[in-house]
Amino acid sequence: MVRYTEAEIIVANAAREIEDGDIVVIGQGIPMAAGVLAKATHAPNCVILTEAGMVDIDPFRNLLHIADPTCTRGYAYSCDMVDVFTTIVNRGLVDVTFLGVGQIDRYGNMNSTVFGDYDDFRMRMMGAGGAPEFFGYARKAVLTMRGGKFVEKVDYVSSPGYLEGYDARDKAGFPPGSGPKVVYGTKGVFHFEAESKEIYLNGLFPGHSIEEVRAEVPWELKVADDLQELPPPTQEEVDLIREFAPEISAGRKLQVELSIPRILNILSERQA
Repeated sequence: MVRYTEAEIIVANAAREIEDGDIVVIGQGIPMAAGVLAKATHAPNCVILTEAGMVDIDPFRNLLHIADPTCTRGYAYSCDMVDVFTTIVNRGLVDVTFLGVGQIDRYGNMNSTVFGDYDDFRMRMMGAGGAPEFFGYARKAVLTMRGGKFVEKVDYVSSPGYLEGYDARDKAGFPPGSGPKVVYGTKGVFHFEAESKEIYLNGLFPGHSIEEVRAEVPWELKVADDLQELPPPTQEEVDLIREFAPEISAGRKLQVELSIPRILNILSERQA
């Protein structure tokens, strides 16, 4: 039996959203691990593009930031962020984009800016960055929720999803067919209804139940009639993920435990 972590099953299943030959815009963390896994297995000809302009990168570890050239063995060419958005993204040339979620509502509106009131927030996050553009023009937007949560109303709309549902996004002027398509949480995967654009549970990870998922959603969550059990990662996939991004496999608690002594040691050396 393959032993895997919560993050690894998210990465393995999210990677299957990429098809061979896809142009994929990816950021740091779980999204990049999913892209690298896809390229190493079933989609060797996919092209990974970073927001900062590294095209067709071949990373051997996860990015420290969106413009980190030290993470890769090389790349086909580089351009600036203006080229990424005007020449590639806004022309509809991106097949898949991966984005992390802080908060999300039933229509896929996403918050990655602040928890709480904008001027009196509880916590400030990374911000939208290029997410609104990627949401707006990519053929498929895949969201990952390792630490995010479902809410009735997001505290701040960083990236508009389907707004109030139905045809609200189209009426607002977004490109036809754009918007979030898939959300991977820690217990399963969610899709969006074709007409209402409301999110629904489409599949469960092994060992989890509908009741567990519904307990984390503050509305009456809809469930697919043909609810599927998602496959666990293979041993090959687990090995590849751990080689590329051991910090993801370790989990946040262990990451913190391992990082604190290192940070304290660095601070001590600087003070000496």
